[in-house]
Amino acid sequence: MRTLILALLLAVTAHAQLLKQSIYPPNANAKQDIKTALATAKAEHKRVLLVFGADWCYDCHVLDARFHEADIQPTVDKNFVVVHIDIGRGEKNIDVANKYNIPIDKGVPSIAVVGSSGAVLYSTQHGEISPTRRLSPAYILNFLQQWSPPKS
Repeated sequence: MRTLILALLLAVTAHAQLLKQSIYPPNANAKQDIKTALATAKAEHKRVLLVFGADWCYDCHVLDARFHEADIQPTVDKNFVVVHIDIGRGEKNIDVANKYNIPIDKGVPSIAVVGSSGAVLYSTQHGEISPTRRLSPAYILNFLQQWSPPKS
């Protein structure tokens, strides 16, 4: 019984710690952030990962934490410019989500992979990444490797 209570306490603490940090700045200008990311991606021969979500979304924080894991971060850093796009409670940046073929109603986080030219190469359509807490690091890494720019 004590082990169960301790495990629950640890889980609640970990959950609270993840939600404390803001990864979706409320006053960010998504369109300007994307424009800047595209210029950086072009100069550095990378792709842009548009991550739609919100600070209230636990799985959004889990995905961000995964991107910073030792086995995954080198792939992210080498191949992508990441832009977090705040959807608020579903009312913010809807025009941006539509432009990049992101159906917010299917769940967040949602991702669009964009080439440095601005072309959408992939976007989640069915909430396939929104249960992030259930996805293995290997799944995330495979996704990133699949959508990394071709080696020249």
